[in-house]
Amino acid sequence: MAEEKKKKSKIKPNRVNMPKQTPEERVRNFDEVALGFTEKLAMEEASRCLQCKKPKCREGCPVEVRIPEFIGLIADGNFKEAAKVMKDKNALPAVCGRVCPQEEQCEKLCIVGVKHEPVSIGRLERFIADWEASQDTLEYPKIAESTEKKVAIVGAGPAGLTVAADLVVKGHDITIFEALHEPGGVLIYGIPEFRLPKAIVKREMDYVQKLGVKVKYDFVVGKTRTIASLLEEYDVIFIGTGAGLPWFLDIPGENLNGVFSANEYLTRVNLMKGYLFPDYNTPIKRPRRVLTFGGGNVAMDCARTALRLGSDESHIVYRRSKKELPARGEEVENAEEEGVIFDFLTNPIKLVGDENGWLKGAECLKMELGEPDASGRRRPVPIEGSEFFMEADAAVCAIGNSPNPLIPRTTPGLKIGRKGNIEIEPETGKTSMERIWAGGDVATGTATVIMAMGAGRVAARSMHEYLSGGEQENDIYVKQ
Repeated sequence: MAEEKKKKSKIKPNRVNMPKQTPEERVRNFDEVALGFTEKLAMEEASRCLQCKKPKCREGCPVEVRIPEFIGLIADGNFKEAAKVMKDKNALPAVCGRVCPQEEQCEKLCIVGVKHEPVSIGRLERFIADWEASQDTLEYPKIAESTEKKVAIVGAGPAGLTVAADLVVKGHDITIFEALHEPGGVLIYGIPEFRLPKAIVKREMDYVQKLGVKVKYDFVVGKTRTIASLLEEYDVIFIGTGAGLPWFLDIPGENLNGVFSANEYLTRVNLMKGYLFPDYNTPIKRPRRVLTFGGGNVAMDCARTALRLGSDESHIVYRRSKKELPARGEEVENAEEEGVIFDFLTNPIKLVGDENGWLKGAECLKMELGEPDASGRRRPVPIEGSEFFMEADAAVCAIGNSPNPLIPRTTPGLKIGRKGNIEIEPETGKTSMERIWAGGDVATGTATVIMAMGAGRVAARSMHEYLSGGEQENDIYVKQ
């Protein structure tokens, strides 16, 4: 078996490289940048796993995937069983394998990484999910006998989908209420095609629906029906509406034409297929010079999207240095390779328009780093007299989001934090109201896909205990 093989051979210090499009190719298309492992490459990378008896990597996984087990099965070439092990804990492995920050979670705790490069857990997760999807038959967990308990889930994003997948196999009747016309939440409207193809999201969603989950689209809870109204029909409710209210810089000129929030910009391109205009009737501005304010993954997505839409220049304007960038290293590297220009230690103080109300640039200040602030990063301090002007005909504000206030405003008794988040018990996901749970970005503010899924798993466990007084593991798979 895989464990015996490890004892007989020396662990290779370096990861197996995953093929990807060249920067020159990919900057002209919206196809996926990373091309994934072949079977041979996946087995080679999986063979680097030590198969630890007390795996620390699993401690770093918010959804508790049995990591060494599925990797060992890949090393042995038993892809079918590896997919079963993966799907037992993660209903969205193809998504997680592409967008989750494994380097800060499971891979950060990999024992191989103490002396060498850690095992590429995320890339192997992606491989096994894609391999399973390429087969003629998929395997689904056996669904428990109906409990006749009804569960309403508000939002078909990562948290809501995880709750749905976890509870439907327990025999509960699950209905998701989704405000948009497609499922996926931020997966479908926020993450670009070149990083997460929408066909992948649809594939994962199809899997959840085939488990028996029902979805009602174009249904805005708080408008179409209130939480109180749903409580009259459903035994329990989970709120997973994410963080869709964009933040702005609160500087003059943000109402000029050509200034976008990251939400609007990416939604037009992704969910509304703006990048396929005129095949899809969603025109999108193709400016010559774009400034993106922010340094996270969303900022990288916006800046890289601008180049693919035909901009001559795309800038990341960030008030700290490269060391403090919150974006994944892989995303920063890809952006640099593609020609995104990084203007570090730069802070916009005013957006300037022409006589017709269109953006023509930003007045900025140069910054220097002072003492660390509450985030642990060094605080940016303006340099007196350093004002300068950056020409641009479009700007995207990608500095963060808050939860949409609609449900809090229409749900008296729901305790809300000072940043608009729904307050919950972290250990259970329970809110201040009976029979209502919440999780993901609506409770924490903007975080990662896998953290939202982990919150969904915690809430689902608590909800099941409430509904049935106990929890049963269900690892039995059957063909369909």
